[in-house]
Amino acid sequence: MFEKIKKLLVEEMGIDEKLITPEAKLIADLKLNSLELAEFILTCEEEFGIMIKDEDLKKFTSVNDIVEYIENLK
Repeated sequence: MFEKIKKLLVEEMGIDEKLITPEAKLIADLKLNSLELAEFILTCEEEFGIMIKDEDLKKFTSVNDIVEYIENLK
């Protein structure tokens, strides 16, 4: 799942893949702003056929937070 999320971050958000690690912070390390993060979550919903609750968005601080959340839904 990490590799799929990484690929989406590179292709959809234009982030350098060298910066993307499971521990990378979405805002501090990858420089996503809140709008970009919301866009990325929508992309993940479409890509994986899932729904992410709005109240869960604030739980996503690192790449691994998104990976684990999606893995737990599957």
